[in-house]
Amino acid sequence: MSLNLSQTLAKRINLQAFISGFFTSLSLILAIGAQNAFVLKQGIKRENIFIICLICAISDALLIFAGVFGLGSLVQNFSIIKQIALYGGFLFLLFYALKSFHTCFFKDLSMDTSGENVKSNLKKNILLTLAFTWLNPHVYLDTMILIGSVSTKFKDENLIFGVGASLASFCFFFSLGYLARFLAPIFARPISWKILEFFVGLIMLSLAFMLIFASF
Repeated sequence: MSLNLSQTLAKRINLQAFISGFFTSLSLILAIGAQNAFVLKQGIKRENIFIICLICAISDALLIFAGVFGLGSLVQNFSIIKQIALYGGFLFLLFYALKSFHTCFFKDLSMDTSGENVKSNLKKNILLTLAFTWLNPHVYLDTMILIGSVSTKFKDENLIFGVGASLASFCFFFSLGYLARFLAPIFARPISWKILEFFVGLIMLSLAFMLIFASF
């Protein structure tokens, strides 16, 4: 009787840790950011969306487990790492914001949403995905530091918490990437792409300056 009770409690604790990890991660990742805006845009264009979503999800999972294992607190103690991430992220986001504004105002955006240019853009999109993920200090804050901190309350169940949090990333990115294709008919018109590019540019620009102002 006592053995069955212990097993039942253990299962409940595991499930609680898993669900808490899943929804903690999901609540953080739902906010519109540079990475999400990029995945949305590529999903609409149907360009390399599987590999883009996979890179984002695996990167998130690696950072989540790094946080679960306590590396988040270690990174916070080394200011040089934070400075590199901060200014590297600022420069990249600023560059991409200017690129989006230039595309919006100075290019003829009769973009192809059929996915026929997938192979030619693969290398570029992989590099951009890695940059949006690993040069974005907000990713480190959400995964390594915030999720890592929350996981500590589960003690021996923190790995289960990490699994739940990682699964949320996989579900979110693949849902965002593949469901975005249903917006493709809207973006058959060039004006729709101009609005999207302008919106993406605003997100990148605001995030870039938020990084700098937050450091003072």
